[in-house]
Amino acid sequence: MQTQSLWEHTLTFFPQFLATLRERVAPDATVAVIGASDGRLVLPLAAAGYRVVAIERDALALHGGNVRLPGDSEAHATGLIDRLKLEELHARVQVIEEDFLEGGPLDVPCEAVWTSCSWHYSANHHRPLAEFVDRMQRLVRPGGVFGAEFMMPVERRHHLVEHYTSPERLRHHFPGDWDVLLTLRTNEFTERPHVGQLHDHTHRMGLLLAARSSASTHRL
Repeated sequence: MQTQSLWEHTLTFFPQFLATLRERVAPDATVAVIGASDGRLVLPLAAAGYRVVAIERDALALHGGNVRLPGDSEAHATGLIDRLKLEELHARVQVIEEDFLEGGPLDVPCEAVWTSCSWHYSANHHRPLAEFVDRMQRLVRPGGVFGAEFMMPVERRHHLVEHYTSPERLRHHFPGDWDVLLTLRTNEFTERPHVGQLHDHTHRMGLLLAARSSASTHRL
């Protein structure tokens, strides 16, 4: 990519999700990305040939603006919409600028859905984690794929918030017509400073990939 995301160098399980897409859905399938941010994972999906529905409510992530960087400096960040134009990928991506939890039913059934560390943000704690997961599941057509990477508890305060979860707890949200394909977790690791977190900090991450039964009844 000619333009870099603000999150370019943060750890991700996205390669595992992309490999699962290649195994299970058509090359031009539609993939919804919840919490699309500035397109760190949207642009690679579009470049790989998928049609993408990018759902994001943060105006700076979508339209760009000035951000504070580690070292107490500022820079202009390019937003998702301009990055798509610069990479000539805008025709493959539908951008929906709204709160995923507050909007009405999303009429965008997809072959796959993905989110990267979005539900642990405090702005999403006003609704139960089960609601976030359920809304994602409802977007997936029968035979489709669900993918989420998420923050696991590290500090004591995290254990009081269900949105910092684990693969084992998350499994309980996938009964019946769902088949959990893969779960992974990291040990605690130190991440270098980045936008929004200007000092070294400790994370622990998990991954869950699931497939919806091809015989299931779609619920929108």
